[in-house]
Amino acid sequence: MSNKTIFILGASRGLGLGLAKEFLARGWDVVASERSRSEDLHALECDALRIATADVTDPDSYADLGFGNGQLDVLFINAGISGAKHQSSEQATPDEVAHVMMTNAFGPVRAAKTLLPAIRDGGTLGFMTSLMGSIADSSGGYELYRSSKAALNMLAKGVAEQDAGPRGIATLALHPGWVQTDMGGPQAPLGVEESATGLADVLESASGKGFRYADYKGDDLPF
Repeated sequence: MSNKTIFILGASRGLGLGLAKEFLARGWDVVASERSRSEDLHALECDALRIATADVTDPDSYADLGFGNGQLDVLFINAGISGAKHQSSEQATPDEVAHVMMTNAFGPVRAAKTLLPAIRDGGTLGFMTSLMGSIADSSGGYELYRSSKAALNMLAKGVAEQDAGPRGIATLALHPGWVQTDMGGPQAPLGVEESATGLADVLESASGKGFRYADYKGDDLPF
């Protein structure tokens, strides 16, 4: 029996890198992408790891990675940015809005739709989102980042209903917690390893069509 296979789009550092390590430790075959060479990712090189070059905002970069139909058990799209430092709707330029929305919402969903044939029927599609994309939970602020993640949640649910669901593929929008990454900062309470372990548990146990917006502990979040 062959190993299960996951493709992590955006695995050069932080949580993507942490997830690559975690799934390798669990005996999975891992395909992990980087935009430019990541020494940390290449340090993991082994027979179970394939490293690809891809950019979530460039469809040509991931359209022909050579996956066969149904080859992946899990596709996890991790790529994302925080957006312009000011995070203000009043100061935002059209380019700043376009950049954060394309990188955090439309790019990931376009990648998911393009790569969906590579996921086996009954497999799992995951997106890295944030509790900051919850409309019910929002306290305002961080307007560029929040709106991009709310858009991602909306688009991901659409993929679940129209594209993934008919093939029995579970669709997850996952909040990793506040994690000590370049984006989360050193004051964050969670380490990468703890978050990655929880996220991997949720991805590994997912089954059946439908959409879930949940955190790294598997608890559902308010949409």
